[in-house]
Amino acid sequence: MKIGVVRETKNPPDKRVPLSPAQCRQVIEQYPHVSLVVQPSEVRKYQDYEFVEAGVPLQEDLTDCDILIGVKEVNIDALIENKTYMFFSHTYKLQPYNAKLLKAILSKSIRLVDYEIIKDLQGHRLIGFGRYAGIVGCYNGFRALGKKKGTYDLKPANQCEDRKEMEAELSKVVFPDGFKTVLTGYGRVGHGAREIMDLLPIEEVSPQDFLEKSFDRPVFTHLDTGDYFKRGSDNGFDKSEFYKDPTGYVSIFPPFCHQADMYVACHYWSDQSPFFFTREDMKNPKWKCSVVADVSCDIDGPVACTLRPSTIADPLYGYNRFTEQETDVNDKDAICVMAVDNLPCELPKDASEDFGQELIKHVLPHLLGSDELGIIANASETDLNGKLTEKYSYLADYVSRA
Repeated sequence: MKIGVVRETKNPPDKRVPLSPAQCRQVIEQYPHVSLVVQPSEVRKYQDYEFVEAGVPLQEDLTDCDILIGVKEVNIDALIENKTYMFFSHTYKLQPYNAKLLKAILSKSIRLVDYEIIKDLQGHRLIGFGRYAGIVGCYNGFRALGKKKGTYDLKPANQCEDRKEMEAELSKVVFPDGFKTVLTGYGRVGHGAREIMDLLPIEEVSPQDFLEKSFDRPVFTHLDTGDYFKRGSDNGFDKSEFYKDPTGYVSIFPPFCHQADMYVACHYWSDQSPFFFTREDMKNPKWKCSVVADVSCDIDGPVACTLRPSTIADPLYGYNRFTEQETDVNDKDAICVMAVDNLPCELPKDASEDFGQELIKHVLPHLLGSDELGIIANASETDLNGKLTEKYSYLADYVSRA
């Protein structure tokens, strides 16, 4: 069996890789029946010579490979027919911008294994960049706070060589008196954000104390779902009921923004769930929150000041809570919004190494073995016969309209 690591072709360029040079070498040594090559690239954070030094051959033409792996979507004109591909395709949710990609995959009899739907038997995702989205997103939140308050200036994460340099920048953070921040989300993203919180002189307090007490030191609270959503009928909360059908629930989140200076949003949100806060909520005279780091980045959705995604080059914009319009970050009525939607790209080496570890541990044993548990089969949207698999047959209309 032969694996090829493809060159990333999306624009703007993505510097990440699914496997670092050392991890490529590890795969070769761990699986003697597998050979692995890497397509040359001028884009990657890891240079071609680093793969060569690790004993990994470079190869431009990957047509002799059985499995081709990358990170982001592969350009249609770069797809090789009759291969198994593994990348983030952004198709299973019927994303309109990639319908033509899935149509081309079917026409070329490609088996598509999508990272986003590789899950264990309990339905938990096995791989992703969420941890580094949380790490960089939380850092960017504190960078935004310094910009908004005019008290300190952190170096952009993407201008740091690695995570170590980025973390060193946090020593510049100056907290306003009585500073309070609220964090939502307990998945990979939320735990990534906690890694940044743990590096700062800020104390965790309970949700109740956060709402009811004043503090002479910086504090934060980390909310679980039941802390910000309640049943509309009786104020109760049942997690299994909520995740099955959230339509009977309402948000009790706005009071946290009456206390918080900053909000770091790292939650998963379903479009059937209530909004965390609305545009009307932000007009309340009690509203205090002036910085929102929306790592989850659901546009025009549950975090109502997130009007659009921002970019690594221009990560911040202002939202006027009275006019409901985008404005200058420094306007007195502006909430400073950070809504970069490709945060792990800011630390491509660290994010790639973290992703590669998960790939080797949780995915390759199934991909390169017998897949007895059906982990890879259940994440395969298409097969090598040019057909949608049964589980993803609902994509047929989506493809036909492309």
